[in-house]
Amino acid sequence: MSRIKDFYTKYLSKINKYWLVTIIFLILTFTAGDSTLYKRYQYDEKIRELEKEIKFYQEEIEVNNQKLHDLHTNKDGLERFAREQYYMKKPDEDIYIIVEK
Repeated sequence: MSRIKDFYTKYLSKINKYWLVTIIFLILTFTAGDSTLYKRYQYDEKIRELEKEIKFYQEEIEVNNQKLHDLHTNKDGLERFAREQYYMKKPDEDIYIIVEK
């Protein structure tokens, strides 16, 4: 017990008790437990990253739905898509595939 009193009189007696409690609270907030401020920052970064991914994939879904709708409704678009993507051809045609580097 005398060690604690000596430590208090030597170092902590000059500090206001309210400041001491505030400093201890801040130290515990930054370092202890599962909900530290640093971990919260990391979680917020992860959430922002995932929200960007969600937005990207929602836009991709919209584009693909529009393409699918065009394929179902437009016969010329369907034929063009089949020719470009799957290299389909009519019986009397020749196809030349040009690969760009």
